[in-house]
Amino acid sequence: MRRAFRYRLRTTTHQQRELAIALESHRRLYNQALQQRKTVYQTEQRSFSFVGQCRWFTQQRASNPFFARLNAASGQETLRRLDRAFAHFFRRIKEGAKPGYPRFKGRDRFDSFTFRSYGDGIKLLDNNRLRVHNVGTIRVKLHRPTEGTIKTATLKREADKWFVVFSCELPDVPLADNGKPAVGIDVGLESFLTTSDGEREPNPRYLKKELPALRRAGRAVARKRKGGSKRRKAARRLQTIHARVKNVRHEHHYQVACRLVLAYGLIAVESLNIQGMLGNGRLARAIADAAWGAFVSILKHKAAKAGVAVVEVDPKGTSQECSGCGQEVQKDLSVRWHDCPYCGLSLDRDHNAASNILARGLARTGPAGVNVTGCRKRPPRSHRVYATESSQCGHCEVYSPRRSLGREAISPTAASK
Repeated sequence: MRRAFRYRLRTTTHQQRELAIALESHRRLYNQALQQRKTVYQTEQRSFSFVGQCRWFTQQRASNPFFARLNAASGQETLRRLDRAFAHFFRRIKEGAKPGYPRFKGRDRFDSFTFRSYGDGIKLLDNNRLRVHNVGTIRVKLHRPTEGTIKTATLKREADKWFVVFSCELPDVPLADNGKPAVGIDVGLESFLTTSDGEREPNPRYLKKELPALRRAGRAVARKRKGGSKRRKAARRLQTIHARVKNVRHEHHYQVACRLVLAYGLIAVESLNIQGMLGNGRLARAIADAAWGAFVSILKHKAAKAGVAVVEVDPKGTSQECSGCGQEVQKDLSVRWHDCPYCGLSLDRDHNAASNILARGLARTGPAGVNVTGCRKRPPRSHRVYATESSQCGHCEVYSPRRSLGREAISPTAASK
């Protein structure tokens, strides 16, 4: 198992300048290697391999003073980064997807470089200092200790701040039954998520709250002359606002994921096609603001560390299917309440979907056919079967009617008599 540990660097003015020079050298190395690959293919109709570019980089270090200042392994990692970009390009061509040829990196599109071998060019010292090749010793805000074995280190710039990210290798945590209940979660926009227990997490909408400030900062950038120093300062202020939104959203995701991992032993989530959902022009900004994909990734990471299972299920029909009887109840997105005409189940739409997600998650991990409440078998979808009088579950006693010959839904009060 790999885990990333991210720390803030307390850089001086001289260290910031040296880090900026190193980052710019890596960017130019990337662009020159990309141009080299394009030229070789256009003139000789052949590809230029990663090994060949490593040899070329070694020769360039003897004549280019900026490349000579770079750590050799770190420069090779930048070339490997370009090689991975081409590998993904050819993979997308084979899959029939949009190819996306690797692009040249502008000054604002290249913000990190990696040291592939920890100890070769970068090392964390005992006195909360980080020694970096040709930069010096930098103070680090070690708010928590690293765990496991450090494999790689990445220096990353976000707005006007620098961070170091250590990738550490830890032993895998086996999945074990901790005796805690299972839960299904349904993510949404009205509420960030709803659990199968009926609990709701409000949607904070951090991006929406910062939209006025983002609009003002964006207009300030547009008014400045391109290439000027004032435009760079205005763009840096805009980046700072985006970084703040990203940080508070990231913290919210971690807090919610930690609560779920500590409270449950199995978590069922939907396997959503978020990229396709972003095609909705009216909801794209709200979906991107919620960042469900990032939340699920954090949830998997925290669950793997705690030995809790996370099961992804097919999301198709979870909002239309009744969690009480299994019948399909069609409703538009604007209908936020589920009323089943077959069994009388009446509850929030997201709560019903979360219960269906949990049922599908249990079907993948536990005995087939176990219902959400675990009190009875789910009836076939082609039959209208109601709960019997011997049901001992509160869910069935309140929401499921007795056997009836009609299709009319009865009230929860009548069902409990």
